[in-house]
Amino acid sequence: MLVFVLNAGSSSLKYQLINAETSELKASGIVERIGIDGVLKHVVGENRKLTIEASIQSHKEAIELILETLTQGETKIIDSITEIQAVGHRVAHGGEFFKESTIVTDKVIKKIEELIPLAPLHNPANILGMKICRELMPNVPNVAVFDTAFHQTMPEVHFLFPVPHEDYTEHHLRKYGFHGTSHFYVSQEAIKLLDNKKESRIIVCHLGNGSSVCAVKDGKSLNTTMGLTPLGGLMMGTRSGDIDAGVIPYLMDRKGMDTHQIIDYLNKKSGILGVSGISSDLREIISAANDGDQRAQVTIDMMCNRVKKYICSYAGLLGGVDAICFTAGIGENSDLIRNKICHNLEFMGIELDNQKNQLKSNISREINRDTSKTKIFVIPTNEELVIAQDTYKLVK
Repeated sequence: MLVFVLNAGSSSLKYQLINAETSELKASGIVERIGIDGVLKHVVGENRKLTIEASIQSHKEAIELILETLTQGETKIIDSITEIQAVGHRVAHGGEFFKESTIVTDKVIKKIEELIPLAPLHNPANILGMKICRELMPNVPNVAVFDTAFHQTMPEVHFLFPVPHEDYTEHHLRKYGFHGTSHFYVSQEAIKLLDNKKESRIIVCHLGNGSSVCAVKDGKSLNTTMGLTPLGGLMMGTRSGDIDAGVIPYLMDRKGMDTHQIIDYLNKKSGILGVSGISSDLREIISAANDGDQRAQVTIDMMCNRVKKYICSYAGLLGGVDAICFTAGIGENSDLIRNKICHNLEFMGIELDNQKNQLKSNISREINRDTSKTKIFVIPTNEELVIAQDTYKLVK
């Protein structure tokens, strides 16, 4: 079954065409700067690449261009869009209504619209993607796969905030967690690497421009760092992560900000970018630190310390750890960050093998010493494959 996987953002569209039965990736790409000076970057297989610069004024134009690219010219993969048998959509927030993936209907779209206040930046774009695909391919089933669904197994003691209980019952104030498809995929791969251990305790570190840590017990999410929104938890590319709540009114008073401005400040101008004053790209921060920039070094240490804090915390919740997993852009590619995070965790049975850690590879691998009681894995994530497989199961 050919599944068209779509991740619609406010000004971008990521996509993949996947054979869900064989897991074969047929094509992938991204349309950026929609409504500005659109750019389509398209890859067929692993080698044939295409970049198109065009005036792409809407998400509908972007999806039409993607489908045209899949069916015409040098990048042709299929003869017609009728060969696409299902569309899988990444949806940021499913609240407490959606505990698993679901077939898209008018009623489902309406319910996702009701959740927009919980994800005002993401859910509107996700909904737009669904509506356009249903219009352009009216006979093709669509499936919504939620970032929050995997974390619906968190017990109440971990998802509640320490505020009056009516804020949860009346206003749905609670921890939801994100990166669910990634945490699910990586933890399942880790269980396989642990010889399908029946009772498993795994900590997944999804480290990229957006980052989160998840404690996974027996294949289910026990706790995770992101909260009501993706702003909570770790220090990220431009997001502050956890801060003293008193910082918010203090900055609002000192800087004359309203609520929208302070949220924008914490989401887009803080984190690695804010502390370093250089960039949100950790590669640039590491380069600056190597050149002696002190703020860059502090930025790296702050980020790693916060990941380490959660690893230790979640090890306590799990009652021990069978495996620590690193994934996503930073987690998969930065041996320096993995080294710093694992440093001084030997007391927990976490012993990193420096030689294994420095090897470059795009496949899952073990990077711990043979004497390490806890396994340390680098596992490339594949959220799109999870979406395609969930879509396939529901449509089938």
